[in-house]
Amino acid sequence: MRLGQIRKFGVVALFTVATASLQALSANDSPLPSSAMADRVVVLKGERKLLLIKGDVVLKTYTVSLGANPVGLKRMQGDRKTPEGNYILDRHNAHSQYHKSIHISYPNADDVARVSRLGFPTGGDVFIHGLPNDYAGPGKDLGDWTNGCIAVTNAEIDEIWRAVADGTPIEIRP
Repeated sequence: MRLGQIRKFGVVALFTVATASLQALSANDSPLPSSAMADRVVVLKGERKLLLIKGDVVLKTYTVSLGANPVGLKRMQGDRKTPEGNYILDRHNAHSQYHKSIHISYPNADDVARVSRLGFPTGGDVFIHGLPNDYAGPGKDLGDWTNGCIAVTNAEIDEIWRAVADGTPIEIRP
């Protein structure tokens, strides 16, 4: 087996093992009503949960995958950490490398100030997204595998996509 084939096999195996485990962890499998609209999103990194909220009511909770090095604040571009703080879901991307994606307005002013003191680039392509377009696995991924984004299944990003408008606030907590 060539090195490229071994790498591809390893990635497919990781996603396949991940699939079964996350399906067991799903927090809320009932479909979100098509008319439901969230007015804010909260991500609890430590619990690997994304909550769609309207007023004081949690509309639905999703299990998520985060950056491959998720603990702590994002320090710089390429650190594979999911940022923490208050942002805006500022644009929907139907032509993503993933099923669909929604951009998170990282970095905010606090991120820029913190990272600039360190002398590193902040990065900025942080999204909530589905699975990679070239993924051929069973449909759900386990563990923290993104470069800092928040990942859900394709069916889940379809629901989230429908339920949040551009301009919806998102708070990402430790």
